[in-house]
Amino acid sequence: MTPAIDLAKQQRLDYKLHEYAHDERATSYGIEAAQKLGVSTERVFKTLVVVTDKDVLCVAVLPVDSQLSFKKMAKALSMHGVPCKKVQMAVPEQVQRSTGYVLGGVSPLGQKKRLTTLIDESAQKPQTIYVSAGKRGLEIELPAQQLAQTLAASFAAISE
Repeated sequence: MTPAIDLAKQQRLDYKLHEYAHDERATSYGIEAAQKLGVSTERVFKTLVVVTDKDVLCVAVLPVDSQLSFKKMAKALSMHGVPCKKVQMAVPEQVQRSTGYVLGGVSPLGQKKRLTTLIDESAQKPQTIYVSAGKRGLEIELPAQQLAQTLAASFAAISE
């Protein structure tokens, strides 16, 4: 079990686990997950940790085939109570320390520290989305609305 799965159980979320054999040579963990699970890339979401110009860590959840727009993320964070003008990717050590997960297995659920989280608005279209369940090769499928409620997250246009 991972902290993400423990939290999903504790919160009684409507979720399903999907496991696949992770290839260590994969360059994009999210694209690999979509291909191995036979799911469209619009339904598989990656979890990125960014740091603001005020040195605040925040989380972005967006489709694996999209790029995070730093400009849109900063604007959305400001609108959601995190004053900032710029964001950039957090360094791997910061990500692992704050989330408790290794890169490629960072789940938005069950992180060590609760960080302000924004989910790309496209997550509201499908009935369910897939996010990492806390380790490479393990995805959790659940309704985006339940993910947002559990994390006290907001939906925003954050991808390009």
